[in-house]
Amino acid sequence: MKASFDLSIYPLHKDFEKPIKDFIRQLRQSGFELIETPLSTQIYGDYTAVMNWLTDHLNDTLLQEEHCVVTLKILKGDRSHYRPFKD
Repeated sequence: MKASFDLSIYPLHKDFEKPIKDFIRQLRQSGFELIETPLSTQIYGDYTAVMNWLTDHLNDTLLQEEHCVVTLKILKGDRSHYRPFKD
């Protein structure tokens, strides 16, 4: 099943940019279609494949961060054709 995800990570400390950038670098190597916006990253792909990837990589990120908020929205279907933040 195709799905669309909207993910935000908020490390709760002064050096918040590094964990976000590290996670996005890994996500770029995942092979999923991505749209990066100032407040979130949108991921498009097979539901099970994306969830498996997120489970592994979010676990690593959360283990490294003492205090961190993650928001994840999941929409059934591929919404990659709808790009509200076109360049």
